[in-house]
Order: sequence, then C-alpha cells, then structure tokens
Amino acid sequence: MALDAHSRAFLDALAEKGAKPFHQMGVPEARNFMEGLRDIVGPGPDMYRVEDLFLDQGGHALRVRVLAPEGRSSGIVVYCHGGGWALMSIDDYDAAGRHIAYETGCTVLLVDYRLAPEHHYPAAIDDVWLALEWAASHREALNGSAHAPLIVAGDSAGGNLAAVVTQRAHARGGPEIAQQLLIYPVTQDDLNTPCYLDPDNQALLGQEDMRWFWDLYLPDTAARQASEASPLRAKSFRGLPPAVVITAEHDVLRDEGEAYATALQSAGVHVDHRRFAGQMHGFFGLDALLPASAEARGYLAQAVRTRLGELCNDAERKDPLLDR
Repeated sequence: MALDAHSRAFLDALAEKGAKPFHQMGVPEARNFMEGLRDIVGPGPDMYRVEDLFLDQGGHALRVRVLAPEGRSSGIVVYCHGGGWALMSIDDYDAAGRHIAYETGCTVLLVDYRLAPEHHYPAAIDDVWLALEWAASHREALNGSAHAPLIVAGDSAGGNLAAVVTQRAHARGGPEIAQQLLIYPVTQDDLNTPCYLDPDNQALLGQEDMRWFWDLYLPDTAARQASEASPLRAKSFRGLPPAVVITAEHDVLRDEGEAYATALQSAGVHVDHRRFAGQMHGFFGLDALLPASAEARGYLAQAVRTRLGELCNDAERKDPLLDR
C-alpha cells in the first residue's frame, strides 16, 4: 500500500520548512534537526523512578538513564537509541523509553553511547556492552530481583547495536539475554537491495542517507563485513534468544531486517515479526504524529509480556520458592 496519510503529511510539513535529506546536512545541523523533534514527540508517561547514572568506560563516563514504572518491574530492557550511530541521545528517546517501561512493566535502561564521527566503530558497541554487563550485575538495584530477565532492544542503528551485543553475549557465554527487540534494524552494509532502490522508500531515511551514516560510523568498507558491524553476516544464529522484529513497508532497511528475522528462524530461533503496512522508517518513535507508532509499541509490549510470562512459568516449575 502507499505511504499512509499521516506520514505523508509529516514529510510534507518538513519539506515546507525546508528540511534537507540527512546526507545534505553537516553533522551538527542533522543533530539539531533531530533534537527539534523532541517537542513534537512529547513527554511520555510518568515514572516511579527516573535517574541518570554514569558508568566508567575507560577514560570517559557513559551516561545511562533508568526509567522504572510504578509497581514491581518484570524485567530489564537495555535500550539502544537510533540515529545512524551519529545523531540523537537518550534525551531524544526519553519519551519512547517511558512508553516501553509503562507498557511492558519493565525497567528501561537507555544507553547514551558515544557517537560517530567523533567516535568510530566499535566505540558504540563497547558502550552498550558495558551497560549490558552493568545491568546484569545490578539487577536487584534496577529491578528488585537478582533474577530479573535481561532484554536487549533498539531501533535502526540501535537495532544494529542490540543485535550485535546479543550475538556477543551468546558467543561469550553471558550475560544471558531473555529476548531481543529489533525495530527496523541495520543488519548489513548492502545499499543495493530492492528496498534501497525503490523510489517509494526514500522518505525520512533514504539510500544516500544510509551511505552517509555508514561512512561516518565505519569508513573502512572492508571492515563492515565483520558480524559486529553487519550482524546478518554472522556465521551462525543458532542458540540466540527469541526475537521480536518490527519492519516498515516503506523503509530502505526493510529487506535486511526481514532477512535477519528469516536467518534467526532458519536457525531455530523463535521470532515474532510484523511488517507495518504503509509505514516509513522512524515511525515507531513518532507517537504524537503517527497512530501506527502506538500500535507497534503494543505489538512489542505484548511479545515482551508473553516472553516474561513464559520465563516466570518455567521458574515456578523449577523452583516454586524462587524469588523472582
């Protein structure tokens, strides 16, 4: 189907204001443009606890934000924001994080990883990995239970980071990940898939924009073949945790996101995948403008609650007295 009317109206409004494609902006201009969307997105639900913490990452302080909903938390979601590895911050994702915390009943940990081009690959991965290990060792403080399930999540470039650290955790024998949530993730460096070449998909993110983002993040094109840059190129997907994969019909990243879902399924991994018809890249975070955003979050939250319910039932069967 065609791009939905709400998305088209949003793009038309940006065009009337003279907004340029990302690849025609400098990095500071692109960052300012994305920061300007905060007022449009809105504040998100109230939380029981909101706290910024700083983790020592070998010479710099990594900022993370704890968003804890009311009531007992069911798990911990380590969330990697989008922005092509070069734009945005946890301040831009505060509302999205609050919605996810409220709707899943999980504590959300937003990771303010270092951005390109000031910090090239693999700086962002190392930051997310630090946050994941920290969350694993501070479950009780974050969640109230030392047995809290860990979930890794992210959208776009953040989906890339989430997939990468999930693979790394499996390869290194931990931390154990209960579920991975991948929202239109970047999974490879091929910019010539049918979705990339389709003129109808050049919306908020286009082919040349992704070329620009890749060049900022990892200028060495040969190095992009590594699975920690392009997780779709991993040798094996067997044994990875269950996944939720959300893709958008009119998104240049649709093919690679769906290829990743297929690769996981072929390796025996349980995958909940849904392609949102009529939607473009970025729709998930534009709650105040695009009704499909809330629908996608509902789909995500239901999958998380189902997975946590399964884990809870498994724990009860193994040990009815286990403090969850």
